[in-house]
Amino acid sequence: MIRAEMFGGRRDIKNQIVRYHWIGGWAVLTIGMVVAIIVFPRITYLQAPAVLDVGTFSALHAGTALPKGWEPLTFMMIKHTDYSLVKDNDIVVVKAVSEGSASGLTRQVQIDPAHHPRVRWRWKAETLPKGSDFTRKEGDDYGARVYVGFEYDSRKVGFFEMVKFEFINLVHGRYPPLNAIAYIWDIRAPVGTIVPNPHTNRVQMIVVERGVESLDQWVDEERNVYDDYRTAFGESPPGISDVAIMTDTDNTGDSATAYFGDISFSAVAEHDR
Repeated sequence: MIRAEMFGGRRDIKNQIVRYHWIGGWAVLTIGMVVAIIVFPRITYLQAPAVLDVGTFSALHAGTALPKGWEPLTFMMIKHTDYSLVKDNDIVVVKAVSEGSASGLTRQVQIDPAHHPRVRWRWKAETLPKGSDFTRKEGDDYGARVYVGFEYDSRKVGFFEMVKFEFINLVHGRYPPLNAIAYIWDIRAPVGTIVPNPHTNRVQMIVVERGVESLDQWVDEERNVYDDYRTAFGESPPGISDVAIMTDTDNTGDSATAYFGDISFSAVAEHDR
């Protein structure tokens, strides 16, 4: 379990971790101070198959422990979102229940988005935070998010950021991710909207579901994360270093319940290139 504490009040704890250099268990202050860093076991695909299964929740048993390789990301002084393995329509999935709370589940990976650009997952939302608003820090809560984090590249940062990254690597032996894409289920923004997180432009949010029309229904998602990164950040992506799921309502004080199914990355067929 990761626990991290930052200055600036309990709301900023989650905001700075998850929305800045959050991915994969790194908790980093935006001014360059490391509060807590825990490195999870990394999955390395030396001879990658056509499909890379990152979250095979359906192969597990309801009521058991968290999936192997997935770790909780929690925030000191903030109530934790409850994650559990449950059966829904006879398939085991992750259920997330947030009541004015925030935490996530994260897993380290090593995936080349040029070879495996398609990320697939399924999710279902029962309730969404009514006060969600991506234009305000106070509204930065979502019923469901899927994060994809990207590896650090020293050529992409300025001097002061580089100092921070180098310090982290020196102390802990690993660089934190450079950027992240957050696929979100928003309550009102049009599908396809791409906006920076209100706390940092190093996390770009992409709306893939909107509103309450699809509540209580399983929705299958498929995104080309390579293309999404190019659109969001204006350049080709580095390697994928982390994947995470999250349901949070601590900023708005609302409640939300969501379910997450299996997550995988796949190669692009030759005829699709």
